[in-house]
Amino acid sequence: MYSLFYAPGSASMLVHLILLELGAPHELRRVDLAAGAQRDPEYLKLNPGGVVPTLIVDGAPCWETAALALLLVERHPEAGLAPPPGSPQRPKFLQWMVYLANGLQPAFRWWFYPEVDEPEANVIQANARRRIEAAWDRLDAHLGAHGPYLLGAAPSVADLYATMLMRWSRNMPRPATEWPQLAALAARVKARPSWRRLYELEGLTEWP
Repeated sequence: MYSLFYAPGSASMLVHLILLELGAPHELRRVDLAAGAQRDPEYLKLNPGGVVPTLIVDGAPCWETAALALLLVERHPEAGLAPPPGSPQRPKFLQWMVYLANGLQPAFRWWFYPEVDEPEANVIQANARRRIEAAWDRLDAHLGAHGPYLLGAAPSVADLYATMLMRWSRNMPRPATEWPQLAALAARVKARPSWRRLYELEGLTEWP
């Protein structure tokens, strides 16, 4: 049994989606970010960064979204959500996972939380927007040439990850769905039962 500390619509969304895809027994433990529960001393013992997600695996806390995604697909290879080690597609899979984690996801933090006063905040957000839109350009071009999924014909955790990040752009001046191949990928992922079930469990309504 896994225990997932989560907040609706946050980075924990990817881990929750994977657990639902796997059909793995798990419990959800909501962290009230608005109330500052992520800074509670007891939570900080689990996740010293004071963020979500945290996943309890075999009684021990683990964190970092991409790391948890990789851990879960390795523990449950039967689900086919990632190419196995040694397969020809494994390098590309790892490439996209790290790109999404290091190249794209951090830019959203700069967009949402520039953490400085104007006009510096405007500069940071403008730079974040350029980085995010450059990533959409790259992903859209790749899908157009090699899709319909990031690894070709079959979906993987990388597609779930990309779609979560696309959701975060929904209120930006140019949301990801303005790129046609990305819009098509998002539609495919959102049609999966795991996405619909997550929305029910987390009480989400935007970008269904």
